[in-house]
Amino acid sequence: MIGIRAAAKGIGVVILMTSLAACGGADGDAQRTDLNLEAFSPAQIYERGEFELARNRSDDAAFFFSEVERLYPYSEWAKQALIMQAFTYHQDGEYENSRSAAQRFIDFYPTDEDAAYAQYLLALSYYDQIDEVGRDQGLTFQALQSLRTVIEVYPESEYASSAILKFDLAFSHLAGKEMEIGRYYLKKKHYAAAINRFRVVVEDFQTTVHTAEALHRLVEAYLSLGLTDEAQSAGAILGHNFRSTEWYEDSFKLLTSQGLKPRDRGNNWLAQIYRQSIKGEWL
Repeated sequence: MIGIRAAAKGIGVVILMTSLAACGGADGDAQRTDLNLEAFSPAQIYERGEFELARNRSDDAAFFFSEVERLYPYSEWAKQALIMQAFTYHQDGEYENSRSAAQRFIDFYPTDEDAAYAQYLLALSYYDQIDEVGRDQGLTFQALQSLRTVIEVYPESEYASSAILKFDLAFSHLAGKEMEIGRYYLKKKHYAAAINRFRVVVEDFQTTVHTAEALHRLVEAYLSLGLTDEAQSAGAILGHNFRSTEWYEDSFKLLTSQGLKPRDRGNNWLAQIYRQSIKGEWL
């Protein structure tokens, strides 16, 4: 990422800063429209943006960076200003604007050394909005797709390891949503609906921290329906992979209280998972 200098340099920049000193505040937008920025070089306008960013005036900083792009669209300064727009908008929580600037950078400069950072910022603009399990999961899917692009297209970049970590967290977040809905259905005794949610976690999100609980909830739901083969099979997988957890202890107590024990039984989907993944029986 392009470094942020604390102050601008040069007589022209000093003049620019003096003339724009009143910019900002409640009427900052109106004052900006009266500026004659064409009289200044792209370097001067860009450095003014850095100056505003350094004093935590993100709105003003984004304005000056965008003006560099508008007035000098084919210059090297425009390229630098574009990535700084994406950064500044993201810092200010204007995620849609950040995505727009980042995507323009990727489209215009796909081979530039900052393209990886632009893609990472684009992913963050989705990821940083995932603030609670109950939110719409569309943002989570968008974050996963964008983070995957960082990982696959820029595997040697300095952002790849962070993207991998955030990908795993976002993936776990989706599993958490399934668990939340499944618990709700289980509490309301809508057992079939609950089973469908927990099955998604076991089959599609098995690498997350939610798998052990999902298996235990399956034991609960299947026992409530009287489907003992499925309950025992879920308990068998739980015992093999998560024996030291409280979820296995609770499932073991539930099963043994009904004269059952954890083992694969019948030809249900859980028994098949047990035989395929644990016994290696694929036919």
